Amino acid sequence: MIRKSLFLIALLVSFITTLSAQDDYPRREAVEFRGRGGIPNVLKKIESGAGKEIRVGYLGGSITAAPGWRVKSLELFQRKYPDLKWTEINAAIGGTGSDLGVFRFGQDVLTHRPDLLFVEFAVNDGGARPQQIHQAMEGIVRQAWKVDPATDIIFVYTISEPFLADLQTGIFSRAASAMEEVADHYGIPSIHLGMEVAKQAKDGTLVFKGEQPAKGNDAAPLAALPFSTDGVHPLVETGHVLYTEAIARSWDELVKIAPDSAAPARLSGAPLRPDHWADAKLVPLSESMVSGEWTRLDGDEKGGEVAKRFSRLMPVIWRASAPGAALTFRFKGSVMGFYDLVGPDGGQLKVKLDGGEEKIVPRFDAYCTYHRLSKMQVGSELDASVIHSVTATLDAAAPDKRTILFEKNRPDMEKDPDKYAPNQWYVGSIMLIGEPVVE
Repeated sequence: MIRKSLFLIALLVSFITTLSAQDDYPRREAVEFRGRGGIPNVLKKIESGAGKEIRVGYLGGSITAAPGWRVKSLELFQRKYPDLKWTEINAAIGGTGSDLGVFRFGQDVLTHRPDLLFVEFAVNDGGARPQQIHQAMEGIVRQAWKVDPATDIIFVYTISEPFLADLQTGIFSRAASAMEEVADHYGIPSIHLGMEVAKQAKDGTLVFKGEQPAKGNDAAPLAALPFSTDGVHPLVETGHVLYTEAIARSWDELVKIAPDSAAPARLSGAPLRPDHWADAKLVPLSESMVSGEWTRLDGDEKGGEVAKRFSRLMPVIWRASAPGAALTFRFKGSVMGFYDLVGPDGGQLKVKLDGGEEKIVPRFDAYCTYHRLSKMQVGSELDASVIHSVTATLDAAAPDKRTILFEKNRPDMEKDPDKYAPNQWYVGSIMLIGEPVVE
C-alpha cells in the first residue's frame, strides 16, 4: 500500500512540476550548501555537555516521510555525538506542500519544542506560485521563532525528474529559488540534497530512474546504481544514502560557521512579505459547528481503522455520513480551508462562502483506492476586517467514482464495490489565518 501510494503521488508531482518548468521566475545558482547564519544554538547545546536531548523536527512530504534520509540523518547525528540523546519529530505527510505544512506546523512540530528543524517541500511545491511559497515558508519560520528564537532551521531541497536537467545545468527549480529568498532574508542555511545525484546521473554512474536492484548472492553487479524507480522517491539503499551524505558534508561546514549571538532578535527586522502566513493554524471542530448526521472519531480502537491510522497527525476526525450533514463556520480572516481526508468512500460537498455561488467539491479523486490526508482551500485573500461564513454540506448526489478513477485503478472498484459505496466526508480541522467568530 505504501509503495502504491508513493507511486501515485509521484505521478501527480511529476505533472505539476512539469507545468512550471518553463516559467521565467529568476532561478538561483545551484550549489549544495549555503551556510548563512548557521545553527549556533544547536551547536552550543551540543558543546554544553553529555546527557542532553536534541529534538530534531522533520517537516515535509513523502520523501521525508519515507524511512530514508530522515532516519539516516538522525542516526548520523547519534553516531557523531553519542553522549547526547537525539529525538525525532516526524511531521512529514506524503503529497503535501508548504501550504498545508504552515497550518499544521504548530500542532505537529512546535508542541514538541524542536531544537533543530529541517523543512523539505521543494518538490511538492513545484507547481505553487512563488508568492504562496514565500507566504508559507516565511510563516513557518516566524511561527518557529515566535515560540522559541533558539530553534535552528535548515531548508533542504530534494529532486524529481522534471528538475534534473536544470540542476545539471547549474540552476535551482522555481520552488527552491523562491525558498532561497526566504532563507536569505532570515539567514537560514540551505542544503540541496540532489546536487551529487544530478552529477552522478550526468556522469553515467547513476541511473536516475531505473529498476529496483536485485538482492542476494545471485544478483549481478550493476554498472550504474538506480536512484529511484519512479523519478521522485529515492531508493533507501542508494538515493537516500546520497541524500544523507549531503547532510553529512554540509553539517561539517555548519560546524565551522562562527556562532551568531543575536538569536533572540531573529524577528526584529521587517518581514520579507507583509502578507506572510505566520498566523496560520488549525482550528478544532466542535459540536456547535455541525448539524445532521456526524460522528466524532478519536484515534483509538473505538474510533475505527481510519481514525487509528491517521491519529498521529489528525488526532480527532469528524465523519459526515448522510446527505444534508453540514458544517458551518464563521470567522474573521484572510485564508480558510479544511484539513481532511479523501478516499474510496469520499462523497462530494456543496460549499458556500458568504453570499457567493454554491460550489460542488468532490472529496474523491483518481488516486482514491485508499485514504490519505488532504486539504481543501475555500477562500484566500479575503477581507479580514469583515465576518465571513462558510457552509459545507454533504451532497445527496455522489461523485462518478468509476469515471474519476484512473483506468488502472478501476479494477479495484470492480473487485470491492462495497469499499466505494458509501459517500462520506472525513474532516479533521479548519485551516485558518484569522480568528473564529463565536456567537
